Amino acid sequence: MTIPSKKLLTLIITVLLLPACKAGDASLAIHPESGSSVKNSQNHQSSPYTTHYLMGKFNPAKTALFVKIPKKYTDRTGLYIREEALNAFIKMQAAAKKSGVKLTIRSATRNFSYQKRIWERKWLGKRKLSDGTNVARDIRNPVDKSLKILQYSAMPGTSRHHWGTDIDLNSFSNKWFESGKGLKLFNWLEVNAEKYGFCRPYTANRPHGYQEEKWHWSYLPLSVPMTKVAQQTLNDQQISGFLGSETAQQIGVVNKYILGISKSCR
Repeated sequence: MTIPSKKLLTLIITVLLLPACKAGDASLAIHPESGSSVKNSQNHQSSPYTTHYLMGKFNPAKTALFVKIPKKYTDRTGLYIREEALNAFIKMQAAAKKSGVKLTIRSATRNFSYQKRIWERKWLGKRKLSDGTNVARDIRNPVDKSLKILQYSAMPGTSRHHWGTDIDLNSFSNKWFESGKGLKLFNWLEVNAEKYGFCRPYTANRPHGYQEEKWHWSYLPLSVPMTKVAQQTLNDQQISGFLGSETAQQIGVVNKYILGISKSCR
């Protein structure tokens, strides 16, 4: 029996689209730089977090996984974060408010380009470090320059702020958290943040990595699997594309800085 032309056309279209439907089961990834959502190749189906994602090589404003943080939760506009982390923060902020504590996000997602601007301004001496050091003028050895900047800022491609899981709260000064309102806020977070999925990755007395940051908190349901993927897939040779990047291998930034976090945040 002859198949009518319309049914034949429908059959042909169905056969052609079938592989694409199956491909839709692959893990969602972030397309490098553009921020558009794309499907991973089979090599990456085990994890949605590509190296480009982990290294911040995308635009959060153009990525469906990220949302803009409403101004009432921040001290400035234009900050982005993973939607799950924002929802958890909103619940935590509401609980803190009942205890007389006001939580304010000062910094959230920073992509590779953003971090590169921060790093290179310090590398070139256009911006002094918090202790007044001008690394371009005061330090000659490249490794020493990088180590000095790493006391205050991450190398591009290595910051947890690339992931959309980490936030800085209220102040960038450890001293502020040691008395008055700052101490009350810090004590509340130390007791309650875990209930909402947050952990402080940069505690005191770690063998490697950044100095203590009492303001920096990470949303564990997302950041823990990202940390594991970073441990498996990132290496120092990949840390490139900015001034001083050649020192990454000599320092061992992946192991000492990306993975140099509190054990409680793993």
